[in-house]
Amino acid sequence: MATSEPPITDQRLAELTSAGIPPHYHIYFAGLKLDGLTEKLGIKFQHLSPEYSVATMPVEGNTQVIGLLHGGATAALAETLGSVAAFLSVAEQGKVAVGVDLNITHLRSASRGVVTGVCRSLKLGKTVCVHSVEITDESGRVISTARITNQIIDAPHR
Repeated sequence: MATSEPPITDQRLAELTSAGIPPHYHIYFAGLKLDGLTEKLGIKFQHLSPEYSVATMPVEGNTQVIGLLHGGATAALAETLGSVAAFLSVAEQGKVAVGVDLNITHLRSASRGVVTGVCRSLKLGKTVCVHSVEITDESGRVISTARITNQIIDAPHR
């Protein structure tokens, strides 16, 4: 981050902490919005690194019409994990990660509780990052598997 950037406000620090962003990553998220889909879905980060990240999401509020976890919400959890992990691998260089491919397979349903996504890096490159994500229910059963590919680009000027 450039030294001309304004300091992180106490309110912003509280928002980042509430989202589960570890303090050593706050500087990279200072100017980024986390109040969109991530907040609406209730995604909370438990661990973040380029190589290994974990987040949770409640089933309640993220269901389709018959009360099962919506596949789109599951896909959003997977893409969020992969994109944030890829971003962390290039943030120091002033780059960002944008999703270019997401493949997800739903293996079973969830109707209550919290699901957990575990993201592992497959490739952390200069132009492309690839991550696998396994999403489990509270019993540890795999409900979905995903692979996310992110293109690495220069951060847009704000």
